[in-house]
Amino acid sequence: MFSSGPNYTKLKTHLRLAMNRLKLLEKKKAELTQKSRREIGDFIQAGKYERAKIRVEQIIREDYLVEAMEVVEMYCDLLLARFGLITQMKELDDGIAEAIASIIWVAPRLQSDCQELKVISDMLASKYGIQFAESCRNESDTRISQKLKHKLSIQAPPKLLVEKYLIEIAKTYDIPYEPDPQVMREESDGVLIDLSDKNNLGGGGGVPIGFIGYPQPPQLPQQSPFNYPPLDNKSGGFAIPNNPSAPNPNVPYGAPFSYNIPPGGESKESNADYTSLPPPYTSLPPEDNNQNKEQPKPLPRSKLSGGTYPDLPELPSVPSDDTLTPSTN
Repeated sequence: MFSSGPNYTKLKTHLRLAMNRLKLLEKKKAELTQKSRREIGDFIQAGKYERAKIRVEQIIREDYLVEAMEVVEMYCDLLLARFGLITQMKELDDGIAEAIASIIWVAPRLQSDCQELKVISDMLASKYGIQFAESCRNESDTRISQKLKHKLSIQAPPKLLVEKYLIEIAKTYDIPYEPDPQVMREESDGVLIDLSDKNNLGGGGGVPIGFIGYPQPPQLPQQSPFNYPPLDNKSGGFAIPNNPSAPNPNVPYGAPFSYNIPPGGESKESNADYTSLPPPYTSLPPEDNNQNKEQPKPLPRSKLSGGTYPDLPELPSVPSDDTLTPSTN
């Protein structure tokens, strides 16, 4: 079904060239359309409404063509972003199927404006097969963009759209214009009675067979207000007054707020958790390194008394030089 792949470098280059050319064409056509709007404003001011409507149809076609070019440019950018799906996969991936089918379909229609699309279309046809390309050109493939088909259709624009263009152009150039009442009446009738199936998800008219109705949401049980148990004044605490919002006549106006707490003297249970406190010091083991206070401590030398020295024996007397007798020769 699929033939050999094309030159991928050439394909990527032509995708970039097509994007650049489409951007230039969009800018050029937008400038020409702006000039044509000024001419249409002159026709409205001169009272040439029929000629103004013909020029408006041309502007609408140019706007559609610019929007179609923007869609094709987006598809080229998508193929560049997902170029790996083209080079690495032999079969057509669903992520790029719409873009490839739309480019092959639109290439003959925009060939005169952008010749790169014809080269891209031929290279994609050689990649995914001639039969696939023919099905896209004949609009038998369902993956072609419906928005692109609508923008490039050859049907005349609706009269209501032409009137809206004339109203906007006249408002832009501050020109008085009275729209066709018959065309505007058709719009009001369409708003009041909408017979189209655009909001029908089933695709058909009326209620489907066997439809009874949408299920009702389940009813939630009624919640009764919570009744607080009565407080006994004998057990301590304070009693809740019947009307808590009523002011106390015994309290002067502007007095600071104070809680209704009874005086002390009543024993109440404490909320403190004593289990998490550290153990008392008596339960700790004794420290052997600390010096016992009962044992005597050595005093400094300056505080020792003189009678505390031990008894030492007397040293023998040594004769001095004065006591020695001279020796006789």
